[in-house]
Amino acid sequence: MMGQLGITKLRPGANGRAAAGEPGAANYDPAQANPYPDWPDVLTLKDGRKVTTAELWWQKRRPEIALDFEREVYGRVPKDVPKVMWTVAETVQTTVGGQPVVARRVIGHVDNSAHPAVAVDIKMAVVVPVRAEGPVPVLMMFGGGNMPGESRPRFPGAQEPAAPPSTDQLIAAGWGYVSLSTASIQADNGAGLTSGIIGLTNKGQRRTPEQWGSLRAWAWGAARALDYLETLPAADAKRVGIEGVSRYGKAALVTMAFEPRFALVLVGSSGEGGAKPHRRNFGERVENLTGSGAYHWMAGNFLKYGAAEARFGSKNANDIPVDAHELIALCAPRPTFISYGVPEKGDANWLDQQGSFMATVAAGPVFRLLGARDLGVTEDYRVAKMPPCNTGLLDGELAWRQHDGGHEDRSNMSFFIAWANRLLHHTPLAPGERRTRRRRPGGWPTGSRSVLSTSTPGSPIRAAPCSRG
Repeated sequence: MMGQLGITKLRPGANGRAAAGEPGAANYDPAQANPYPDWPDVLTLKDGRKVTTAELWWQKRRPEIALDFEREVYGRVPKDVPKVMWTVAETVQTTVGGQPVVARRVIGHVDNSAHPAVAVDIKMAVVVPVRAEGPVPVLMMFGGGNMPGESRPRFPGAQEPAAPPSTDQLIAAGWGYVSLSTASIQADNGAGLTSGIIGLTNKGQRRTPEQWGSLRAWAWGAARALDYLETLPAADAKRVGIEGVSRYGKAALVTMAFEPRFALVLVGSSGEGGAKPHRRNFGERVENLTGSGAYHWMAGNFLKYGAAEARFGSKNANDIPVDAHELIALCAPRPTFISYGVPEKGDANWLDQQGSFMATVAAGPVFRLLGARDLGVTEDYRVAKMPPCNTGLLDGELAWRQHDGGHEDRSNMSFFIAWANRLLHHTPLAPGERRTRRRRPGGWPTGSRSVLSTSTPGSPIRAAPCSRG
């Protein structure tokens, strides 16, 4: 990719383990964190005109922003991505958090007849509560595609939160959930770019600079999973959310920005490439994403912004035509919840919680323009200070809460569910309440198989103060 772009040398990324003052150490000094304080104006067209109406946003400004993200940051999805054929491989009745559920193991086979050497079979588990009456809202979660009872992947060194697992909380609240395997869509490494859905569409060849990276590929997979949910009577396909933590938090935000059918999003600890502004110099930097360990997440073109020497000279974060606040703005006016933990519990300063809060504030004008409520913060994003943790700004469609846990969003799940229930007008069952769910004659199927073909197409709420270690 460096050869295609004419890059001969990349700048090294920040070293999060080096002590302050050591060569290459990440910056954690707030006074040095904003070398480029003036971010692109989310409501100014490229020709200088101000966006003052919703019509101008939808017809002109939003397409400009989306195009820049596709071309320069996350990459374009090819127009000829093959169809997906969904099969229910297994249906079981079991329990989650003590509540009876129906769980389906679902496989999406991507048509690889044009290049049989690359096979892509998307794996997911779809779980809905038995005690619900009618279709339920569903939260789709990036992860491992785990059925109930199967071990779930965890981030190395992550502390176990005090809150119950997110799956238990969702089922108890009358929601369903999907565990979607990202690895079955696209590998999380650069070597995998000639396989997975990216490799299949390229017939095993390497990418060109404007083509999609893994984040956009995972987002594409989530959209295809939503195609399946639209055929499942137990799921309310108009009230499906998308969720992820860390790299999957980045993917959740990208998914929400580019797939308008998702009703809401929970973005957990997403950092650089997610809710953290590229123009901030605090913790992780653009150069960490253009390095060998993470470049596959992004479009090839993104490498330009980490170039020290190239035929075009050099570029840096300030040359990127868009930034994180505009990615958040692409989600408007749909409900968007930005979540972080605290460094003391493992949600490291590396992620730049303060910068992500600034980006969320800066996205607010678009939510307001479209008739939705933002965080209710009156300060300009340049000076807006992150509220204390466990202080939720949850009155609007744009929401923020830093919990007192670590690198996870399960500690925020109960707040997310209450916020989402209000905005989606979902009334969960009271504890112990049971309703009769209509069953097909003969009861729930076991081991059934079905096939589907799809195409690509405020005021703060306060809680107890945080622990500080």
